[in-house]
Amino acid sequence: MRITALDEIAEGYGLRIGQGLAEARAICADLDVIEADPAADRALLDAIADWCDRYTPLVALDGDDGLMLDITGCAHLFGGEERLIEDVDRRMTAFGLAVKIAVGPTPGLARACSRFDGPRRVAPSEAAAALAPLPIAALRLEPQIVMNLARVGLKTIGDLLAAPRAPITRRFGAGPMLRLDQALGHEGEPISPRRHLPLLSAERRLAEPIMTEDQVLDLAGRLAAGLKTSLEARGEGGRLFELLVFRVDGKVFRIEVGASAPLRDPGRIRTLFEERLSVIHDELDAGFGFELVRLNVLLSEAFEVRQSALADEEDGSEDLTRFLDQVAARLGERALRLPVPLASHWPERASTHAPAADALKAADLSLSRPQTAARQARALRPLRLLHRPEEVEVMSVVPDGPPASFRWRRVQRRILRAEGPERLAPEWWSDGEDAPPRDYFRIEDTDGQRFWLYREGLYERRTVTPSWFLQGFFA
Repeated sequence: MRITALDEIAEGYGLRIGQGLAEARAICADLDVIEADPAADRALLDAIADWCDRYTPLVALDGDDGLMLDITGCAHLFGGEERLIEDVDRRMTAFGLAVKIAVGPTPGLARACSRFDGPRRVAPSEAAAALAPLPIAALRLEPQIVMNLARVGLKTIGDLLAAPRAPITRRFGAGPMLRLDQALGHEGEPISPRRHLPLLSAERRLAEPIMTEDQVLDLAGRLAAGLKTSLEARGEGGRLFELLVFRVDGKVFRIEVGASAPLRDPGRIRTLFEERLSVIHDELDAGFGFELVRLNVLLSEAFEVRQSALADEEDGSEDLTRFLDQVAARLGERALRLPVPLASHWPERASTHAPAADALKAADLSLSRPQTAARQARALRPLRLLHRPEEVEVMSVVPDGPPASFRWRRVQRRILRAEGPERLAPEWWSDGEDAPPRDYFRIEDTDGQRFWLYREGLYERRTVTPSWFLQGFFA
């Protein structure tokens, strides 16, 4: 048993991370020990990261116990960087959390100052002076490299700044100087946000917390009205919307709704969130109220402006999209699914099921009746396929001829009519060059039921005896 985390009081006794528990108890007999729970720690860090979205959408995880926020262009909304630091510190303290905060011109510099007791706020011109007294470990180097640098007398970043670059690189690799350049801003170091940035966003900070769902929906409609102008300027409509509701105690609720067609109408956006909230009603606990509401557009597409049709020319497409959107908002986008063709002639891979809105868009379907030729082409394939083909016992008049009868699920069926074979070659790039072909037959038994059977393998190839399988059913 070893120590994985310490509070300030335990550090004051000289305890350290990685120390054995028995040794730690010898130093401090009344030590309070709690078993580590990495999953709970990660859940707490994720919750804090969600809460930090109030400051910037660019929030990244920094190890198991830190967050990196890119506040470029955001600090002035909170009265400047110093006021932002004070706000974060005050709110975190109110949550019962002790945090170390630093703001710097680069991620490496801010991280080093926050974790190794550097200045809380560093100007770009002060980067070298702020880094100099910090230990080499602040540059996020491997422990072995830190130890090797210490052996040659390089214990602080100031020592590394004064050392010649070429000998350091030859002896210890490019890592130390690369990390140093990143901290000083000589090399770029982008952060990877934990969530995709929204295309458009609008928010409302409330002087008095709100408590009811109706108030949340009312604000969602107003925010959608504010986003409408931005969407019109881009010539687009939203396909995926996200509503963030920040509770006073730090809890953040994320509610997503999608649209089957690009959408701008604030009323319809509000209706979609109303449908969604009717399902998750019990999960949206207002507690002491919500203090911030934000509406994001996560996905958008080109918006096609159409002239309103006359009453006798309505094709029903608008009603269909409204229906699909409401069902998806209430029951989830996978509640209604349609088959979508894929680029494969192998029956198991020829289609997949996608949400109805995406399927209709991908196939560019309309409400008009399909053409006769298309109906005839689809009639060659069954309407229903088994999840996996099931092996059957077949009797044939001749070995390579159509089946005369077959046994499936303990029921013997006599065949009245048979049509085929239709030979399908395997996809060698997926199944290999030695995969056997299939001969498909459309058959009808004496009860009028129609099946789709295939024979796998060829009789002229004596290495493997062909097998029969049932794969689908015709209407």
